[in-house]
Amino acid sequence: MSAERDSAVGEQGSDGGRKTAGAARTAAAGTGASASAAKKAAPSKKAAARKPAAAKKAAAEKTLGATKPAAKKAPAKKAPPAKKASSAPLKKAPAPRKQVVAPKKATASVPAAPAKTVAAHPQGESRTALVRRARRINRELAEVYPYAHPELDFENPFQLVVATVLSAQTTDLRVNQTTPALFAKYPTPEDLAAANPEEVEEILRPTGFFRAKTKSVIGLSKALVEQFGGEVPGRLEDLVKLPGVGRKTAFVVLGNAFGRPGITVDTHFQRLVRRWKWTDETDPDKIEAAVGALFPKSDWTDLSHHVIWHGRRICHARKPACGACPIAPLCPAYGEGETDPEKAKKLLKYEKAGQPGQRLRPPQAYLDAGGRAAPPLGAG
Repeated sequence: MSAERDSAVGEQGSDGGRKTAGAARTAAAGTGASASAAKKAAPSKKAAARKPAAAKKAAAEKTLGATKPAAKKAPAKKAPPAKKASSAPLKKAPAPRKQVVAPKKATASVPAAPAKTVAAHPQGESRTALVRRARRINRELAEVYPYAHPELDFENPFQLVVATVLSAQTTDLRVNQTTPALFAKYPTPEDLAAANPEEVEEILRPTGFFRAKTKSVIGLSKALVEQFGGEVPGRLEDLVKLPGVGRKTAFVVLGNAFGRPGITVDTHFQRLVRRWKWTDETDPDKIEAAVGALFPKSDWTDLSHHVIWHGRRICHARKPACGACPIAPLCPAYGEGETDPEKAKKLLKYEKAGQPGQRLRPPQAYLDAGGRAAPPLGAG
């Protein structure tokens, strides 16, 4: 109000009343214009007020829009780690490659641990597979040695039990070359029981450990006379009571003199069944039980012949003839010996090498198969 008055007074002083009225109109018009402008400005303020709200809504929507895709993308981000986790075993594939290399290292130390022993069946072989493999080996050896027989010369159970006791720590050949003189002088248990030990020692000298062996054969002869009427008993529990007679000797006698099945666990048998992974036992009685459980009882005697013959002719202790072995594909220890076929043939013994066998009086079946009798003691 004071501002309008000041302007009206000023106008009157310079131009008079007309200008003052016009100025008033002009002022009024200006006031109306400003009012209308003010009215127009008011909606613009509301619009301005609405714009922040709209901006907030837009921002909120953007925020919601941003969070929703993020929620959808979250599984996508988690998916790659899941794929990496699932593919992790594939990246560990080099592990089997290391296992493949291991047998090669074992091959370098063949004498201590044959490569095939490490890589082949034995650790993972089932009981059923072991039985099948063991019986197949026996069947194939039966085809290779159809004429297999005890390699000690004997005519009766007494001669067989004495010859078996004498075979300790020597070859059957040396025993066969020695017993003809012994049995010619002492044909019965009664004769040997009454023999002069010094005379017996002189006959048995070529077999080695002749003093201990003399004591054993004279002692068992006395026991046969005193306890069994001069006859060799046909029971295991009786045989093992005789001096110098253990389970091995008893089973040789039972199987070959009485036709009663038994497993003969000599040094060859022990070596081969461990090479073939039939058992890891080292005690002869435990080996007998473990191997006996793999075969019918009716196979025990022939099985013993097959294994022992193979050990003497092909699967030797120090230089096995692997390259000439008929059961090489079934042997976990293949490669422990000579694998070259030509070199392996030079390692064969007895009839497999065209040489004489161990018996001076072998069975006719052996001779028919091409075997040759051994020469007597001192015959070149």
